[in-house]
Amino acid sequence: MKKISISFFLIITLIQLGFAQRELIHASPSQMGFDKAYIQHKVDSLMKMGIDSLAFPGAQVLVAKNDTVIFHKAYGYHTYDSIQPVALDDLYDLASVTKIAGPLPALMKLVDEGKLDLDKPFSTYWEPWRKQKDKKDLTLREILAHQAGLIPYIVFLNEVIKKNGKIKKRVVHDSSNKRFLGQAYEGIYINNRFERKMNRIIDRSEVSAEKKYLYSGLTFLIFPSLIEQLTGRDYQTYLQENFYKPIGAHTLGYLPTWKNFPNAIVPTEVDSLFRKSLVNGWVHDENAALKGGVSGNAGLFGTADDLAKLMLLYQNYGKVDGQQLISTETVKEFTEVQFPENDNRRGLGFDKPYFNNSELPLAEAYPSPLASPASFGHSSFTGTFVWADPENKLTYIFLSNRVYPSRDHQKLYSLGIREALQDVFYRQPSKKGVN
Repeated sequence: MKKISISFFLIITLIQLGFAQRELIHASPSQMGFDKAYIQHKVDSLMKMGIDSLAFPGAQVLVAKNDTVIFHKAYGYHTYDSIQPVALDDLYDLASVTKIAGPLPALMKLVDEGKLDLDKPFSTYWEPWRKQKDKKDLTLREILAHQAGLIPYIVFLNEVIKKNGKIKKRVVHDSSNKRFLGQAYEGIYINNRFERKMNRIIDRSEVSAEKKYLYSGLTFLIFPSLIEQLTGRDYQTYLQENFYKPIGAHTLGYLPTWKNFPNAIVPTEVDSLFRKSLVNGWVHDENAALKGGVSGNAGLFGTADDLAKLMLLYQNYGKVDGQQLISTETVKEFTEVQFPENDNRRGLGFDKPYFNNSELPLAEAYPSPLASPASFGHSSFTGTFVWADPENKLTYIFLSNRVYPSRDHQKLYSLGIREALQDVFYRQPSKKGVN
């Protein structure tokens, strides 16, 4: 009865919040022309190898062909104590996948509406950059394609923790008051002025004169403020109303511990430096945490189902249930390689396959060498990975917490597990006559 009552309560709550009751269509791989036994064996073997190698304590894989989920299975446990098994509706810290699931659809819509121009200086919209000689002419296209020369990352925790390891009390308090409203974790509240300081440091950061591909997440920290400025709406509300509600992605969002979802939340890292505990239900990324958990570079949580709904929206070039949420032209532009002449494979916000990917062996490819050049997606620091292939109509979601108990766990990368899992579904093309 408990499960029924929770499900009923959740459905009523979602209806009240205005979420569309969109459920993904599921079918057996064999119904879509795939070899079910082959897929099951290969995926099971790869996931066992990943868990046995301590690449992650648990994970899940979801794959959709066309708009139909043909595979969704959970493996392992939340932690290595093997107490709580991974469930299909678990919530994961999406880390950098936030970039294409949070601010990016909003930026696309603003381009659609003529409120943003990809080829105008970003300083046209972000006033502090007008006074920065090395930034005032950088375009949004260069920034989103990681072609602007911005530095990759700033460790803002250095502004919070003293050299002796103690917290600066003028920045962080253990209780909330009118000067410390932003919450970074249980018992950690951030000075209201600190976000402005973060923005100032970003505004004054160095820019390389050499314009080549260099991944940078800096502007994603300020995109939520830009989106609020251009829309006149609260950033989170804007995402919910324009994207998450229409596609029925009811768990996709920030600050999940405040929302009383029945879903379990998968923990990330044991933080010995800042939060002094196992991070669970709060964003892992320290910069996003110092933004109160709501940022464009990280902070989103969600289930595999809801991520699949978003990636299918992109795979269908902005259309869901006959409704065009983002124009086809804009989605295609954002998902195309922008600066191939500079050996930069990136789209606008989206990652893309290596240029010679189809010629590479699986061990050297990114992602699967059989993914089409039209495909796109993003990976993350915590071990999540999403990819959509509009040419082959394949959407791939991989969720893990590879940073548990420490970010030093690198086997997920060295073993190429995510690419190998994705490749399984390309090695099983649909039979003749099955679309």
